[in-house]
Amino acid sequence: MTQNLATNSATRAVPDDRKGRFATLTFERDVAAPLPVLWEAWTAPAARAIWAAPSPSVTVEFLEADTRVGGREVSLCKVEGHPDIRCECGWLALQPALCSVNYEVISSEGLTQSVALVTADISGTHERSRLVVTVQLSSLAGNMEAGYREGFGAGLDNLAGAAERTMVLQRVIQAPRSIVWGAWMNPETLPQWWGPDGFSCRTKRIDLRTGGEWVFDMIAPDGTVFPNHHLYNEVRLEERIGYTLHWGENGPKHADAWASFEDQDGATKVTLGMVFSTAAEFQEAKGFGAMELGLQTLGKLERFVVSR
Repeated sequence: MTQNLATNSATRAVPDDRKGRFATLTFERDVAAPLPVLWEAWTAPAARAIWAAPSPSVTVEFLEADTRVGGREVSLCKVEGHPDIRCECGWLALQPALCSVNYEVISSEGLTQSVALVTADISGTHERSRLVVTVQLSSLAGNMEAGYREGFGAGLDNLAGAAERTMVLQRVIQAPRSIVWGAWMNPETLPQWWGPDGFSCRTKRIDLRTGGEWVFDMIAPDGTVFPNHHLYNEVRLEERIGYTLHWGENGPKHADAWASFEDQDGATKVTLGMVFSTAAEFQEAKGFGAMELGLQTLGKLERFVVSR
C-alpha cells in the first residue's frame, strides 16, 4: 500500500521536533466482490498497479514486484514539482483469502521518512467481502499520520472500486508448471487451445515477451469473428504474465489482465484475473457468460497439456 500514501504522506508531513512519532491506524472497507477476488485485487501485482495511485495527479512506477513471503515490492511515486518518493513493501506473511502482513518503508532523496507494519485481515463470502487494515506507523520525518490516513483512505477506495469490476478464474491443472507455462508462452501452441469450447484463433502477429503483442481473431462456432489485441507488459518466467486486452488491433482497452502459475503437489494452479476498464464492461461480460467461457478456456489448456 506504500505507493498509495507515499506522496500524500511526504507532501503533507508536518515539521515536528518529536521524531519517531508512533500511531496505530485502522481502515475498514466492505466490498461488493467475492472473497477470492478481493484477495487477488489486494495481492496480485497487476491489480495493485491499477489502484496504486491515490489520485490522477500521481504516477506510480513499479520497479519490482514479488508477492510471496520474503519477496518485496518497490515503486516510485511521482508528482510534478516534487521529489520522487520510493516505496518498499516486504511481504512477511501471506495466508490466501485470510491475512497478509508486510513492512513498508517510505523514503525520499535517500532519507527514510517512515516505517510501518501493515496487517490486512480479509473475510467474506462468494458475494461480498470485508477488509480490515491495521497500520502500526513510526514517522521519522515529522508527523505523517494525517498523510497516511488520507493516502490509505484513497487507496482503499480505489481498491474497492477495482475489486468490484474484477473477474478471477482458477483451475488446478494436472501437469507440472514448466509444461503449463510452455503451452501458454509458445507462439505455436497458445493459439491451439486459447478460447472457449468450439472457438478457434487466427493469428496475425504474435510475440510473447515483455513489450510484445498478440494480434488475432477469435472465431466462434457460428463463424462470428472477434478481433483481439493483447499487449504484454510483464513476463516473469514460470510465475506470471501481465497484459492488456484491446478490442482489435490498437482498439480501445477493455481490461487489464494477468495469469499466475503456482506449483501445487506436482500440479499447477493457474489464476487468470481481469480488471475491466469500467463497471459497465464488467457487468456486460458477466451477462454474456465470460466466467463460464473463461473456465472453458482453462479446461482446454488442461486437455491440451495432458494429451501431449
